[in-house]
This record gives sequence, C-alpha cells and structure tokens, in this order.
Amino acid sequence: MKASFHGHAVVRLELNDGTKILIDPFITGNGLTDLDANTVEADVILLTHGHSDHLGDTVDIAKRTGAKVISTVEIVNYLATLGLEDLHGMQPGGAHEFDFGKVKMTPAIHGSSIDIDGKPFTLGLATGLLITADDQTVYHVGDTALYSDMKLIGERNEIDLAFIPIGDNFTMGPDDAAVAAKWLQAKNVVPIHYNTFPLIEQDPIVFIDMLDKDVGFVPQIGETIDF
Repeated sequence: MKASFHGHAVVRLELNDGTKILIDPFITGNGLTDLDANTVEADVILLTHGHSDHLGDTVDIAKRTGAKVISTVEIVNYLATLGLEDLHGMQPGGAHEFDFGKVKMTPAIHGSSIDIDGKPFTLGLATGLLITADDQTVYHVGDTALYSDMKLIGERNEIDLAFIPIGDNFTMGPDDAAVAAKWLQAKNVVPIHYNTFPLIEQDPIVFIDMLDKDVGFVPQIGETIDF
C-alpha cells in the first residue's frame, strides 16, 4: 500500500492491486493541496464526517469517476438525494469487508453537519476510519478531541500509519495529539488538519518533537509515505 497526504485532511491510499482510495476530498478551496478535483482519480471515497472541509468535492468526483462512497448512513443517504448511487452506509463501531479490504469506523468527538440553503443540517456522528488492506492498517483519526478509548483502539489494532489532527480550536492541538499518538501505538504518525486556515495554524515540528524518535514525520504535500 502507498499513502500520501494532500493538505488539510485529504489522504490518498493506493493499494497493491491499483485500487485508489481518497479520504475527505476537500480540494476546491484548499490552498494547501496539490490535487485537482477535475482530474483526481478514485475508486473509493471515504468520508469521516459531513463538514464542507471534508465532504468537499465528493459529489463531483464520484459522478466523474464512478467511485464508491463509504461514510455514515446519514451522509450516504444525503448523497443519494444528490444523485450518487454506489454508496455504503456505516456507523461508529461497525466494520465491513469490501473487495479492497476492511473498513472500521471509530468514534470521533466532533460535529457533522452541512449547510443547505443557508441552514445547518446534522448528518449523524463524526468518525475515524481504520482501513486494513495489503496486510497493513492505516488510521485516519478524523476530526476529534482526545478521548480515552484511543487506548483501546491502540491495544486492539496494530496500526502501521496514523493521520492525526493537530490544528486545535476544532480538533486536538499538538499536546493532546501527542498523547493520542502514544495511546494508539502507531508505528508511523503524520499530522493533519493544520495551517489551512488562520484558526488552525500550527508548527508540525513541535508535535513531531513530542513523539518517540522516528515515529512522526511531516511529508511534503503529495509525497509518497514510506511505512
């Protein structure tokens, strides 16, 4: 499996068989990304929650590529009203074996809503995503606060690579994220959800320095992550 980070919370995974997985494709309006919503390839789109900086370009990308979209039941039901058909709904605590591998949803302490005609509508619960394929497990923690069950997640799963938010204000900051990384016992950790907007500006090296040696690193945008 290959992984890469593309700004904010956008992560791409490419499996050994060529399957391309796109997580939280906030591309249009994301000043940090190197991706183009009109050309990015995806066979599967995974969504942690419904906020616009995570749902992003999902509808346009899925319609263009025919990608399967996997998210909470509430989000996929909403996407169905927009014309998407290849959808799979889940909930936190649930797991499912797909053709490409296994996805398990974990809790995330965060909101999940979207504005429709200027009015907010809640779209269920926010989640994290444990993706297991090619004998490796990647954990996209999603937007979340630090919570004690991360210890259990770390004890029950061998996590090869974790993407952890550090931006603060809306998610964990570096201090709490460092605790999360230790509890998760991930072999490799990459910070996400920072520096996209003024409210979430952080120095990721401060976070990396809090971790055990050779665990955390800050890849270049679009760089293939070796893990």
